[in-house]
Amino acid sequence: MRKLHFFLLVLLIIIATTAQAKVDLVTLPQRDKVQLTIYNSADLTLVRESRFLTMKKGQNELQFSWANTLIDPTSLDLLPLKMADKIDVYDLTFPPRVKDLGLWHINSAVSGKVPVEISFFTSGISWRAYYLATLAPNESTVKLEGYVLVTNNSGEDYANAQTRLVVGKVHILDRIAGLARRYPPYGGRIAFRDEADQLVALEAEGLYQKKESRGRRSFAAKAVLSRPKEIKKEGLSEYFIYTIEGTETIKNGWSKRLPSFKQDDIPVVNLYKYEEERFGRSVVRFLSFKNDKKHKLGKEPLPGGLIKVFRKLDEEAHLSYVGRDDTKYIPLGEDVELNLGAVRDVEVKPTLMNYKTTNYLFNASNKNISGWDEEKTFSVKVSNYRALPIKLEIRRNFPHQYWELSKAGDFAKYEKVDLDTVEFTLELPANTTRVFSYLLVTHEGDRRHQRQ
Repeated sequence: MRKLHFFLLVLLIIIATTAQAKVDLVTLPQRDKVQLTIYNSADLTLVRESRFLTMKKGQNELQFSWANTLIDPTSLDLLPLKMADKIDVYDLTFPPRVKDLGLWHINSAVSGKVPVEISFFTSGISWRAYYLATLAPNESTVKLEGYVLVTNNSGEDYANAQTRLVVGKVHILDRIAGLARRYPPYGGRIAFRDEADQLVALEAEGLYQKKESRGRRSFAAKAVLSRPKEIKKEGLSEYFIYTIEGTETIKNGWSKRLPSFKQDDIPVVNLYKYEEERFGRSVVRFLSFKNDKKHKLGKEPLPGGLIKVFRKLDEEAHLSYVGRDDTKYIPLGEDVELNLGAVRDVEVKPTLMNYKTTNYLFNASNKNISGWDEEKTFSVKVSNYRALPIKLEIRRNFPHQYWELSKAGDFAKYEKVDLDTVEFTLELPANTTRVFSYLLVTHEGDRRHQRQ
C-alpha cells in the first residue's frame, strides 16, 4: 500500500514546454499527531494531522498526494498552528495532467520549523458498537462491557491516532468516495490536445485562474474558497462524541476492537412475556435496565449495536449463553429492553375449557337473532422449570372492545391495557407450576349497545 507523501519544495517549479521541471525535494518528518473523527451514520471521517514544516523566508510550495486513497481533495485545508500572522497559505492548485496531486503555495516571513495542521475528509473508515453483558448468578445485576470495532479501508495507515467516534445522523451532499476518485478534483474536461487547450477550458469553466508570478505560471483553485464543503447536520442536540483513551494504530485493510467502557453491578429486571399475536405459542425473555445514574450508567448516551448476554454460572466464571439483541441509540435516561428470544424453560398453555352463547336478542320485525353473548372459560397452565424465580406477563387480546372478564381464584392479577387487551402478571418461584382460569364474556350484535 502506498503512503501519503508530503514534500517541501525549496525551489520554484519552472514549467517549460521544451524542458522538464527541476525541483529539489525535502522529505517531511512523520506525522507528529493524527486525529480521526469517524461518523457511524455516513461514510465520512475527518482527519486532522499535525506536522512540522521546514519553512524558508519567501515562497514555499508543499506537495500533497492522495494516490490510492479515498481522500476528498476538495476538502483539503492547511492551517499554521503558530505564527499564523507571518505565514500566508494563499492557494491550492491541482497541476494539469497530474492525477492525485495538489500543490499549496505558502508565503512565509520566517524560516525554520513551523507546526501546521492538515485536515481533510476521507471515506472507507467506519465503526460500529457492540456490547457484552454478563448476568450475575442470581440474575439481579449485569456487568456491561462496551466495545467499538473500527474498520479501515481508506487506503492509508493511521499510526498512533487519537480516535473519536460520533453518534448522530449527518447528511452529506456528495459521496466522499466519489470525490476522491474524480479527476480533476473539481470536475470538468480531462482530455485535451495540449496544455494550451486545457488552460483555456479550465479558465472558461471558472475553476482555475491563471496567475503570473516570477516567471512561473500556476493555477489557483478558486473553488476551494467559493464552494466550501457543505454538510447538513440533523438532530444536533443528540450528537455525542466518544473519545477513545490513548492512541491506536489502525492499518489499512484491518479491523480493530477498541474498548469503550465497562460497568459492573448494573441492576436489571428479568421479565418473561407471553402474547400469541406477537410471539406465537412461545414465552419470550426480556432483560431491562435504564441509562441513568440509579443503574450506574447515565454518563453518556449509548450508541446502538449488538448486545450479547451471558450468565455467570459459578465463582470460576463459567458462562452460559442467554441471548442477543440489537439496540438503537440510547439517550440519557432512556429505558433499555432487550429481547433475548424464545425460551424453553418457561411455558404458558392456555386451554379453552367451555364455550356457550347466551342472552339472545331478536329483531322485532322478522324474529331473527340480532344480538347475543359468547361465554368462554379458559384455563391457563404456567410452568417455571428454572432454578430461579421469575416474573411473567401474559397478554390476552379480544376481538373487540365489548367484553367483560371475571377471574377464578386468587392467583394472577390483571389489568386492562387498552380497549381489547388485558395483562396478567405472575411471579413464580423456582420449579413451580400454577394454574389459573378466567371467564370471558363478549357482547355481539345489538348486545353491544345494551352494555355501553
